[in-house]
Amino acid sequence: MKKLLLILFVFAVTTANGQPAKRRITSSNAVAQQKNTSATQQQVDRASLMFPTSEDMPEDVVWRRDIYRQLDLMADKNAPLYYPVEPTDRQVNLFTYLFRLFLTKRIPVYTYKLDGNESFAEKDRVTDVKEILDRYYIYYEEQNGKYTVADNDIPSAQVKRYYIKESSYLDQRTGTYHAKVTALCPVLIEDDGFGGEAAAPKPLFWIKYDDVAPYLSRLPIMSSNLNNVTNMTADDFFTMNRYDGKIYKTSNMQGRVLANETDTAKVRKEQQKIEKQLKDFEQGIWKHREKVDSVPDSVAVETTKVQKKAKNASNEKSVKKGATRRSNGGISEASEKRQKTKSSSAPTVSARRTRR
Repeated sequence: MKKLLLILFVFAVTTANGQPAKRRITSSNAVAQQKNTSATQQQVDRASLMFPTSEDMPEDVVWRRDIYRQLDLMADKNAPLYYPVEPTDRQVNLFTYLFRLFLTKRIPVYTYKLDGNESFAEKDRVTDVKEILDRYYIYYEEQNGKYTVADNDIPSAQVKRYYIKESSYLDQRTGTYHAKVTALCPVLIEDDGFGGEAAAPKPLFWIKYDDVAPYLSRLPIMSSNLNNVTNMTADDFFTMNRYDGKIYKTSNMQGRVLANETDTAKVRKEQQKIEKQLKDFEQGIWKHREKVDSVPDSVAVETTKVQKKAKNASNEKSVKKGATRRSNGGISEASEKRQKTKSSSAPTVSARRTRR
């Protein structure tokens, strides 16, 4: 009996350790990696649930117009993106926020090309942070491959302009008109040393709006000088089209840029023309929908026609009947009118004298 128990114990130990040591380590690493992957996936899903993303622009829209606007941050409507210039305990401006995301590589940025068109291809992605820092003379400290820039070294005060790409489109599935920001580009305006601006602005890089939208939903901004409550986020600011920007370029077959025109009056006239085209198209959509919604139901139209036709027939029949009576009885119209008046008047009352 003891020998049998000893044999069973040795068999159980041999079975448990029958897997080679290397394979056991590999299996344990695979399990740990799978746990880390599931945890990362859970974090990604949780982060995506925190931000209610807006509906993407469909690729098969029936109408779309791409325009490029220039946002002057010195204008009152765009000031919420510029202030505070120096970060405070609770608030930072848009460029400081974007720059921190860029340093930590949480958002991808793309090279600004000479033609000004954005390209979100992988070959145009900026992979070297040091390249941008050196190109624009931004002071930094490097430690273990990580770059650190102090708040006062971030050129947020010099970023006084933004280029944005705006796509206006008609969604035929829902019958709605949208104007969606699809790309951002901060522009550096350097001082000329005499209190003015340098001649040539320096666009830094393009950012795809969908990549930065979840982060912009966590950036509170003040929407008014009269109300200092931060009741709006940067994503709300762009989604609700609260900005004010002049058109400097449109997507056209000739690749023309309005900023290249030397005649200021001609540029302004062309800008107003494009704005009017967009406004007329949007108003035309709503007018068409009001016209369609105001059309009555076909059944109601037919019912109204039948009732009107029956009423007209009844009136004609009564007229013919009255004419027939007058012709057969020899009653004149005057006598018939007197009879109607007499019948419709109040009855006469006679008083009898009582006999005694």
